Amino acid sequence: MTDIPLTRNTASKEKESQIRNAVRNAENIPELAYLARENDVDALTFLLEDPLISTPIYTLPDQINRNTVANFIEHHLLERERGEGLLMISTDEDGGASAYHDIKIWPQWAACELGGAIRRDRQNTGHGSSGATIAFRWLFEVIGIDLICETAALDNVRTARLLEGIGFTFRGEISSKLSGGGLRPSLCWEFERKNWLSKPASSDSVEESKL
Repeated sequence: MTDIPLTRNTASKEKESQIRNAVRNAENIPELAYLARENDVDALTFLLEDPLISTPIYTLPDQINRNTVANFIEHHLLERERGEGLLMISTDEDGGASAYHDIKIWPQWAACELGGAIRRDRQNTGHGSSGATIAFRWLFEVIGIDLICETAALDNVRTARLLEGIGFTFRGEISSKLSGGGLRPSLCWEFERKNWLSKPASSDSVEESKL
């Protein structure tokens, strides 16, 4: 088994501290999502009860119900206190949860993994592509991350094409740890801050997908 990130460049103590502080102070991703808290349990449960949304995602609880989602949110709030993780929710015009963004952060390497999913009725509408662009920019420019990792199941061809189209570098196959125990074979990609900053503005748009 190989743990991500595969590329590990030790951040300076100052850089690590800056990232932890940015995570602890994060309340939202402007124009995209807000920090998930205890009062978001029902909205997030409703989103994740769709098995086509939740089943392929290895970081989610094995069973989706109000109690497991409440624990999921609490776990991320504790990670936020340590500067090591965030859970964000996007909403639609009616206030319903339309997507979630699960960010695992390794401040010591200035790296993170960005996961999540968008509600089915919003897939293939441009919401996912614009959201990905906003999230990547925010992670690099506001949180101060230098490396973003992504993983996907071996048969997730759509995500593989998406990530490689953006410019992610394929790193190989790993064994991802499931939230309920056990392992899942996964493919892994990485994207460096320097490559994002060198991208022309016209290429920022990407098509949506579950990561």
